[in-house]
Amino acid sequence: MKAFVLESYGKNRPLKLADWPVPALRDDEVLVEVHAASVNPLDAKIRDGDFKRILAYRTPLVLGHDVAGIVVKLGPQVRQFKLGDEVYARVDDFRIGTFAEFVPVKEASLAFKPKNLTMAEAASIPLVGLTAWQALVSKASLKKGQKVFIQAGSGGVGSFAIQLAKHLGATVATTASSASAALVKNLGADVVVDYKTQDFVDVLRDYDVVLNSQDGQTLDQSMRVLKPGGRLVSISGPPDPAFGHQIAANGFVKLVLRVLSAGVRRKARGLSIDYSFLFMRADGSQLREITRLIEAGAIRPVIDRVFPFEATNEALAHVESGRAKGKVVITLK
Repeated sequence: MKAFVLESYGKNRPLKLADWPVPALRDDEVLVEVHAASVNPLDAKIRDGDFKRILAYRTPLVLGHDVAGIVVKLGPQVRQFKLGDEVYARVDDFRIGTFAEFVPVKEASLAFKPKNLTMAEAASIPLVGLTAWQALVSKASLKKGQKVFIQAGSGGVGSFAIQLAKHLGATVATTASSASAALVKNLGADVVVDYKTQDFVDVLRDYDVVLNSQDGQTLDQSMRVLKPGGRLVSISGPPDPAFGHQIAANGFVKLVLRVLSAGVRRKARGLSIDYSFLFMRADGSQLREITRLIEAGAIRPVIDRVFPFEATNEALAHVESGRAKGKVVITLK
């Protein structure tokens, strides 16, 4: 099969289009013919080697975490899916590889594609949708009437999280440029802070939840907008000890994670707020919940650009530019 391969770690290293063996199918997996895959900042970070200590992928490897396509082969233990089913997923860590013509996906991580979405639209959803769900529902337990601050509202995670938070009945604040203000308001944002002219700590007060996706300085400032008892969920770090347990890290890595997050956790305790790091995981049951919301019209995909498969490196560069509003997708069919 054709695939875009990372031959070795390196910052901004281009992926190579190459012939690549179709991965062997495990008993609990299905083989999906890839029709579309989305491109995420996580792909660039893995390529650059930023996650080598916690996700030790061996090169060469195929990148890509999101897929929408058709089931073409079944493992002997698979019961929920059949040949020809239209499906989508965020594939599991260490089984990534959606920048290719075929990818194996664990049955437990797979869901039927929303009926009202195209393959390209469906491929844009899993990673950002599951990130928002696990941050706002699983970790923060966001409830009707609460206030949530979602950073970078026009980005992939932000554009989904705003819609999910509004569906849950929350009041939503976000940061965006003036050029993106109309987009995030249309998605449901109640308060829009222009990050180019305003400091959000001067505007926001007594929030119940913050979804942090930016740098350490922004993380520190975010603590100041939370009320006592509030929850700060960060998808940009620093990783905390709970994450070490989640990935079954060795003792040294767990110690490193404890040290890296010690300052943040200490500040959070001093302010009587809860800090947690989220590295989202594949989950087909949660994705089915998201499917129901999409098919009911509560959430819609936000796509910035669609690239042909041959332009995967250009798509990755576009994501890294930070200019995308919503998701970037590559299509093979």
